[in-house]
Amino acid sequence: MRRIACSMIAIAFAALPLLAHAQAWPSRPIHIVAPSTPGDAPDVIARIVADKLSAALGREVVVDNKPGAGGVVGSEFVAKAAPDGYTLIMRNAGSHGINAAVYAKLPYDIQRDFAPVSQIALAPNIFVINPNVPAKTVQEFIAYAKSRPGQLGYASGGNGSSSHMSMELFKSMTGVDLIHVPYKGSSPALTDVIAGHDAEMCVNMPPAVPLVKAGKLRALAVTTLTRSPLMPDVPTVSESGLTGYETVAWFGVLAPAGTPKDVVNRLSAELAKIAHSPEMRERLVSLGAEPVGGTPDAFSALIARDIAKWTALSKSVGIKID
Repeated sequence: MRRIACSMIAIAFAALPLLAHAQAWPSRPIHIVAPSTPGDAPDVIARIVADKLSAALGREVVVDNKPGAGGVVGSEFVAKAAPDGYTLIMRNAGSHGINAAVYAKLPYDIQRDFAPVSQIALAPNIFVINPNVPAKTVQEFIAYAKSRPGQLGYASGGNGSSSHMSMELFKSMTGVDLIHVPYKGSSPALTDVIAGHDAEMCVNMPPAVPLVKAGKLRALAVTTLTRSPLMPDVPTVSESGLTGYETVAWFGVLAPAGTPKDVVNRLSAELAKIAHSPEMRERLVSLGAEPVGGTPDAFSALIARDIAKWTALSKSVGIKID
């Protein structure tokens, strides 16, 4: 009995450091990877969330930009990071919905190698053109593009991004011949649309809205089935003659698979509070996004639905990225 008691005491003492570690989380800075360039929608939303999460947890929350390959570079980094709650990723429908559908091979499994924490927001994409393009509506742009087959370029945030797939859906429904020009993020892509190097782009609203309001870009339509409250005068693509056209961008936080469930649940609860706070709602709405918040299970189900949707589209239009 004495030997058993001693063994149990030894096991209990050995477990103390692990318990202390779990109770102490977070005990050091937390890093949120934005696998995009500064100014892109994931980066913008990540920085808003980081500020609020830092205040909620009492620890510094740092945003690290790791752009490249439509989010693959940053996603791989997080998938292979220690599952300890100190490395997170702010991702969107492109990296964690579309990529699984269009990439022939990824260095990680989107559903197996990540632990969904919480959806943060959703937003329409918005069709924007260089103001020198003589089109004020979607139908006028279609006519303009059809009169110049293969001559106009459309920019995107990268192969497999939501901006890329939104335009491929547009092409499949209209028959226009546009040249895809992928960039390492939406910020440099928008810069080239403003400069006139590319005619058009379909992009998340957060980085585009300020440019539209400044007159540097012209907005033609939003990609949701209903108009955005932020820009109520901008019609939807569906009501502009492409009935049923819809693409929705979402943003959310994920952790590496294996992150302790209590840490994931704590993060999810804090992020839901942040998303639904009046200040956060006002900030997101000003960017054209709608706050969501939600459970890990609900976010996981959203990702599964998106993968199925984009897989069907990629097969129908023949998109596959090696």
